[in-house]
Amino acid sequence: MTPRTASRTTASRTAAPRTPQARRKELTRGRLIDAAAELFARKGFHAVSAEAVAEAADRTTGALYSHFGGKEGLLLALLEVWKERTAEELAAEIAHSPDPGDHFGAMWRSLTRPHPVRGDSWLLLEVELWLHAARGPAVGPRLARRYEEVRARLGEGLADWARATGTTLPRSPEKTGALVLGVLLGCAMQHRLDPDAVPDALVVEALRGPLGLTATTATAPPPPEGGPHDRRR
Repeated sequence: MTPRTASRTTASRTAAPRTPQARRKELTRGRLIDAAAELFARKGFHAVSAEAVAEAADRTTGALYSHFGGKEGLLLALLEVWKERTAEELAAEIAHSPDPGDHFGAMWRSLTRPHPVRGDSWLLLEVELWLHAARGPAVGPRLARRYEEVRARLGEGLADWARATGTTLPRSPEKTGALVLGVLLGCAMQHRLDPDAVPDALVVEALRGPLGLTATTATAPPPPEGGPHDRRR
């Protein structure tokens, strides 16, 4: 876990207990998000009404607008859940390993293997949001800010990993985060239609690239001290 992640975890543990009203609001928010995730992924954003989401969640349309302001806000909240999880897990996992290949593989599988509850809806929701944002000037800047946040957090985690392992990133943390996110999303979209064409090993190899690593340099042990290849003298 990175220092930034640890500080957020500590803060959450010391927060004041939630009131019954706060718990009810959280429950309503969660039910609306779960219902929207299933409907948007299965039918598409434009084919689903706010009323249909509220009915599936056993909540009122007024509750949906109160929490999210409408369907667009709900869709953004859905993808924020996914992006928060992706950025946090990836940054935390790579921070403690000299070879992040295993952790990249785990993250890749979390994006492409069906979740016991959510199924494979999250990539479909990502595409739904991107399409809506690309066509709608009101949503586009909001999605751009979300991507900016994810790139920054990925970059922070990668910079933490580089400092901990004595590695020099070939690019700035921001650019490295952008490349890692691009590889993950681009490969996931191809994998969704043709899994055999995008095997796990290929994705892990591609994710090592932005860090300036190869399978050989990432896993090879250091030369023995005093040996003919010892460069630390």
